[in-house]
Amino acid sequence: MNILSFEKPLYDIEAKIEELKNLGADQKLAITPEIKKLNEKLEQMRKEIYGNLSSWQRVQIARHPDRPYSMDYIKMILTDFTELHGDRLFADDSAIIGGFAKLEQHKVMVIGHQKGRDTKENIMRNFGCAHPEGYRKAIRLMELAAKFHLPVIVFIDTPGAYPGLGAEERGQAQAIAENLKNMSRVKTPIIATVIGEGGSGGALGIGVADKVLILEHAYYSVISPEGCASILWRNAVKAPEAAEVLKMTGEHLIKFGVVDDIIPEPLGGAHKDPEICAASLKKSLLKNLQSLLSLSQEDLIDSRYEKFRKIGVFAKAANSSS
Repeated sequence: MNILSFEKPLYDIEAKIEELKNLGADQKLAITPEIKKLNEKLEQMRKEIYGNLSSWQRVQIARHPDRPYSMDYIKMILTDFTELHGDRLFADDSAIIGGFAKLEQHKVMVIGHQKGRDTKENIMRNFGCAHPEGYRKAIRLMELAAKFHLPVIVFIDTPGAYPGLGAEERGQAQAIAENLKNMSRVKTPIIATVIGEGGSGGALGIGVADKVLILEHAYYSVISPEGCASILWRNAVKAPEAAEVLKMTGEHLIKFGVVDDIIPEPLGGAHKDPEICAASLKKSLLKNLQSLLSLSQEDLIDSRYEKFRKIGVFAKAANSSS
């Protein structure tokens, strides 16, 4: 079982409840009141722990190995998915998947980062860290969607773009920059949802959208907490402090105008009940898509431009007379 450190008290109580149940069944003991008390204590502790999560604890939940990935949501939310491959320049990047699908009655193009469940798949998917060809594939599919007047649904879940030598040689930074420019001009609705990790340019490379949503326990940041801690304090152990400073969770991001809506997750995270989380995500996607479909192409591009232009604030110092 994949148990996070702050969740251990919950699993200790669950183990005690299971032990009492087995003991009562074996020896025919009347221990129902004791089990009831433990269940009440367990429920109260769950609400206390998950209702007061720190930013670092949310990062841990966002990285949970049992958390649903893009392909899981595609299977639960969409139908008729047909995957498309390749950037038509170099290769097919398995860290980014995409293809035609249907969201209820709407034909869409879906694109997302994809991680692996085991070592073999993670190596094949490069742990969700895309190469330049992944970003070029993504923009190719978005432009194809615009050609056929199909909305684009994006799922973001990556620690960051792959920083290896080969990726740099093939123009990683340029590929991401081209996506930022071209996504701002794609003449079709784009809805991006951060479903897990939203790390740096690797996330933003497919994140320029008309609506940016985030799951309750996902994060979206210019850098990982470990990377920030290594730069500021020369010590990755200070990642929990960095997570607080970065203001990377949904509550912070919606105040800054970086995201438009926070999608609730089941108590404990999306992996506790993927079906319920997928239903909430689907409802939000349909609501936002409906509002975007009513806009003309010109209004869509203009509002997307304004959305990103107004993110962030700066102050200009007055000229000194000295």
